[in-house]
Amino acid sequence: MAEKPRPGSAAVSAARLTWSDGWRSRGYLPDFEQPGLVQMVTFRLADSLPSERVDELRLTLRRQNGVDHRRALEAFLDAGHGACYLRDQRLARLVESALVHFDGTRYHLLAWVVMPNHVHVLIEGKPAFRLSTIMHSWKSFTAKEANKLLKRAGTFWQPEYFDRTIRDERHLASAIWYIHANPVKAGLAARAEDWPFSSASRFGGETKAAETAALPDSSL
Repeated sequence: MAEKPRPGSAAVSAARLTWSDGWRSRGYLPDFEQPGLVQMVTFRLADSLPSERVDELRLTLRRQNGVDHRRALEAFLDAGHGACYLRDQRLARLVESALVHFDGTRYHLLAWVVMPNHVHVLIEGKPAFRLSTIMHSWKSFTAKEANKLLKRAGTFWQPEYFDRTIRDERHLASAIWYIHANPVKAGLAARAEDWPFSSASRFGGETKAAETAALPDSSL
């Protein structure tokens, strides 16, 4: 078995990940007895929202509830604005590798999708690791390596991110459904499992029943 790549190593940079070895939390059932540890996180590229659109969305937030604001944000992201660097499969795999790398040590990785200009991740964090620390690790490493691959400099990710706490098993199933359906909703794939930069194609039959039974949760 190949040695597991270390952060910053050439193996991680090239995103040569062996999925069967790397994704240890596949099929893991989270513990909802510790509130706040299961979270759905969205982070996005620096140019995915022009400044004028950010101001418009902030105005929308004042007029509407948080759910409507998130829906407006997601619709804009799915339209594919900006350079969409994550269309480059090298960069998409780089992000996936970063997500999987600390699975089982800092958090349990439950589901993810890498879209052209944003990323959705569902994790159960471990009490010793704050979400802000996990996010900094993902974003700082991938930004540095992505800029190397692109031969560019400058900000790669937006500094902020959006997170939602998952309440229970039904909410969890809805979050997985939402994440896996994102490429289909955005017109990038006919089926969730057809999108190569997602956990959907790697779940197999283990969660199909839960996903099929889940209804989109209005709070996502």
